[in-house]
Amino acid sequence: MTKYLPEGKIFNSPENRFYLQSAESMAAAMDKDLILEGHAVMCTAGHDLIVELPFGKGVIPRTEGAVGIAEGTTRDIALLSRVNKTVCFKVTDITDNGTTVMLSRRKAQEECIENYISKLVCGDVIPAKVTHLEPFGAFVDIGCGIPSLIPIDAISVSRIAHPNDRFFNGQDIYAAVRNKENGRICLTHKEVLGTWLQNASMFSAGETVGGVIRSVESYGIFIELAPNLAGLAEPKEGVKAGQAASVYIKAIIPEKMKVKLIIVDVFDDLCFPAKINYFINSGRLERWEYSTKESDKTIVSVF
Repeated sequence: MTKYLPEGKIFNSPENRFYLQSAESMAAAMDKDLILEGHAVMCTAGHDLIVELPFGKGVIPRTEGAVGIAEGTTRDIALLSRVNKTVCFKVTDITDNGTTVMLSRRKAQEECIENYISKLVCGDVIPAKVTHLEPFGAFVDIGCGIPSLIPIDAISVSRIAHPNDRFFNGQDIYAAVRNKENGRICLTHKEVLGTWLQNASMFSAGETVGGVIRSVESYGIFIELAPNLAGLAEPKEGVKAGQAASVYIKAIIPEKMKVKLIIVDVFDDLCFPAKINYFINSGRLERWEYSTKESDKTIVSVF
């Protein structure tokens, strides 16, 4: 199952490079029904994708560009958006004395769906690659270019204004299957970022650390210390959401799931994105409880 990875993950592998080197090696890949990857350099006026090859060119006809193109359930923008990016494919024919190779991305996707995606169940933790960010969520590749969505409220416990507060295009991440409906998979990300206690254990009272101001309220300022952990500082003039801050940790209170902070400094040159720290990157979740045992508040995800 692990061989069905987001596009771009096998492009530089020795095996992939070997099969791309000549018409003869591409013919061997066709005989073995292998999934390969190449660099799409153009989308023609007829929406055929052209793939760069060391000895010639590869052609992915429009209807072979993605699952659903022929049926009209996938828009042609899915093809145009692959230009200057890595695409997966299977070899279907070799023509023009070995200088042109006919390819099918659709066949690679169909195999991925049949052997991998259709077998995923709620709670499965899988690798994904961020492909597109919208105000309502992040679109990701979960294998061979098959898209899935992480809604903005499922990205982290700490609230963000836009998915680009957390992700960037091309980023490799992990996520869990949230639900499956009509063959489409929706993902969630916050559970793999750890519980309140796991995140709080990375900090200690008396430390001064970096954070991001996420919300400014009349009673205080919420500052994110980690994607799944925020603390509260007293009100301060001239502070706005999105700014970076250095904060002194006054107290960590597990029974109330609170971190009390004192703002040391605030500045605009936020260094983002930081590397995401994953507490879970494999296996299957059945139940995830963010809240501490002592807390009156219960925050649980059941898969």
